[in-house]
Amino acid sequence: MRSTRMSVIAGAAILGLALAGCSTSSAGPSEDDPNQVEVFTWWAAGSEKVGLDALVAVFAEQYPDIAFSNAAVAGGAGSNAKAALASRLEADNPPDTFQAHAGAELNDYIEAGQLQDLSSFYDENGLYEAFPDTLIEQLTSDGAIYSVPSNIHRANVTWVNVDVLEGAGIDPTVAPESMDAWIDDLTTLQESGVTAPLALGTEWTQMQLFENVLIADLGAEGYTGLWDGTTDWDSAEVQTAIGHYGELLDFANTDYAGLDWDAATQILLDGNAGYNVMGDWAEAAFVQAGQTYGTEYTTWATPGTDGIFDFLADSFTLAVGAPHETAAIDWLTTISSAEGQKAFNIAKGSIPARMDAVATDYPEYQQTAMASFQEDTIVSSLAHGSAASVSWSADLSSAIGKFGADRNADELLTALVAAAAAQE
Repeated sequence: MRSTRMSVIAGAAILGLALAGCSTSSAGPSEDDPNQVEVFTWWAAGSEKVGLDALVAVFAEQYPDIAFSNAAVAGGAGSNAKAALASRLEADNPPDTFQAHAGAELNDYIEAGQLQDLSSFYDENGLYEAFPDTLIEQLTSDGAIYSVPSNIHRANVTWVNVDVLEGAGIDPTVAPESMDAWIDDLTTLQESGVTAPLALGTEWTQMQLFENVLIADLGAEGYTGLWDGTTDWDSAEVQTAIGHYGELLDFANTDYAGLDWDAATQILLDGNAGYNVMGDWAEAAFVQAGQTYGTEYTTWATPGTDGIFDFLADSFTLAVGAPHETAAIDWLTTISSAEGQKAFNIAKGSIPARMDAVATDYPEYQQTAMASFQEDTIVSSLAHGSAASVSWSADLSSAIGKFGADRNADELLTALVAAAAAQE
């Protein structure tokens, strides 16, 4: 299976390079040429770029007369890209289509009148039947849908280095049942000589770790209540989560503030940490490193979150005023097709949004994620735009990042409460 997967990724990368020489362009599309589509993403490098190249390859097969213009902007979790996109939208210079996380993140664009309603596109392409009801609910805003998902990712995944855990006498196949039990294992790892047993990265990866702790300590219902107002941000459970999060930071690498997600995952790959909490886009990094699932590495739902699927999805929009609207709709058609979703998700480590995907076509990790999405309780990711608006998420990110520097639990709690109040 690993050999097959590596061949697929390598093939996608080679084809992507070929496409870069003929049907893709880094320049913006010409206003007078309808046979181009400018696609704005943050998939500019690494395994994310490999996934994009695989999708572009299918697009080139399905629409050979349309040139693909790659407007990717590099930046962790899209932070740089979102800033560049905001500037373009304010200048009334939209790309034809742009990447955005499905869920609450889209609300700012919708309220600003920057996205076209794609409900009729869903009807025409049978997507209400192709996508699961839980996903349709995540995508729907006031009865309309404004984006097309290319995948489904899971954010509550703990990646485990098998050798590091076994070296400390810890069974890597059994996940701790709670945050407290996990902290006990982290202590064991540290005492065995692993200086920083939890690999961590920059601010958005810290927010993702914090949301995992919130899910573990509040449960699915309590965590979801943070976003719909039924759970108080100053509750005892949130305070417990802040305490646990602070303890986890004590086990992290000291340079985490300056590392993007891939550099943090590399610490685990190199055997210098036992754990890394990261979304399942990390799967491609392990495959590209030649590691085998269940041998050199394995995964669990983050301790305390078993039976919960922390959801996010990469999706693509149709911008109001798109210069090449017909070509953009063709791009969305490829994204939503069975062929496009299969090529993209095998390369990227995520799972397809379509229900007609065949699980055995995918590597072992993705098979586990597909089963979990069908069986588990779904909650929305904070760090990846599903749970909170852009402004709310930004306030929370700043507060969590500040806590990483000063470890002031009271100030973090106050900031979390204030950020929620600002949304009222």
